[in-house]
Amino acid sequence: MTTLPLDTEQYPIPALRLKVTGGAHVIAATATTARNTTAFDANTRVVSLYATGPVYVRFGGASVTVATTDHYFPAGMYYDFAIGGGKVGVFTNVAVLRADTDCTVYVSEKE
Repeated sequence: MTTLPLDTEQYPIPALRLKVTGGAHVIAATATTARNTTAFDANTRVVSLYATGPVYVRFGGASVTVATTDHYFPAGMYYDFAIGGGKVGVFTNVAVLRADTDCTVYVSEKE
């Protein structure tokens, strides 16, 4: 049994650990769409993103691309994304595109 941390209303906060091996991805966000070169593990259900500059993001399969019409993700924010599981498919990749200047996107898989 595990005990989750509680918020101020005493509700459990779901907590996941960082995947130890192969769960860290670094993507250079430039004027051309780019994605993680190694697919997310089949058991990963949540990934965290942090970008050093503003980017556009899109989750999908091995051939996913992103455009300026996709979701905007601001610089300096650390955010968790559910990538599927259960009866829905699981995304294996994330594509990024700079919104301003070249930057770096850090992606962490969580277990």
